[in-house]
Amino acid sequence: MTRLSAQPIRHRLLIAATTAASAVLLRFLGFEYGSQFLSPETAVRQPAPATGSTDSVSANRLELSVFDQPRALSEIRFQDDQGHDLTLADFRGRVVLLNIWATWCVPCRKEMPALGRLQARLGGKDFLVIPLSIDREGVAPVKRFYQEVGVEKLAIYVDPSGRGSHSLAIPGVPTTLLIDREGREVARKMGAAEWDSPEMVSLVERTMYGGSATKTDGNR
Repeated sequence: MTRLSAQPIRHRLLIAATTAASAVLLRFLGFEYGSQFLSPETAVRQPAPATGSTDSVSANRLELSVFDQPRALSEIRFQDDQGHDLTLADFRGRVVLLNIWATWCVPCRKEMPALGRLQARLGGKDFLVIPLSIDREGVAPVKRFYQEVGVEKLAIYVDPSGRGSHSLAIPGVPTTLLIDREGREVARKMGAAEWDSPEMVSLVERTMYGGSATKTDGNR
C-alpha cells in the first residue's frame, strides 16, 4: 500500500477554508460569490476604483466607484427571453444600467424590486435597466422569480455561459455597471443597492443629461 503524503491534503484543506471564509465575508457585505459563476482559479481582477473622485457614495459597505473618465468595455454577447442574440452595442444611444445577477443570489433578489422601480421611473428611449442573469438554466428560473416577486417593468436577459461576466471582470454578484450613451462604463457598484434612492437616480440622470439632473419623466 502506498502512503499518501499529508502535504497535498493540508494544502487542499487550506484552499477550501480560505475560499469558504471569503464567501462568508462577501455574503456579509451583500455580495455573493457563486461556484457556478467565478471560481478561485478563473476569477478576473476587477478594474481598480477611481482615485481622487469626489463623486462617490457608499452603499451596503461596498463602494460605488464613479470614474473620473469613462472606460471602454469589452463587447459581450447575451440573449433576451426570445433567444435573440444581443450585444451592448445594440443599446448605444441609451444610458444603460447593466446589473449582473442570479436567482440564487439573495442580495440580487432583494434589490430587484428597486431596479424595477428605477426602470419604471426613468426607463424609455434615453435609459434602460438590463438585468443580466447568469443562471445556468437560462430564462426559466428568471421567469419564475419575476412572477414570484411581481417584477413587471424589467425585461429578461440571460448569459448562462457567464462568458460576458468574465469579460467584464465581474468578481461576484450582484455587480452593476452604469454605461453611457457611447457604451462606456462611467460607474460600477459591487453589492446590492437601493437603485431608486435619490442618490442613484441623480447619478443616472446626470449621466443621461450631461450633468443636468432636472428631468425625471420627460424621456418617456
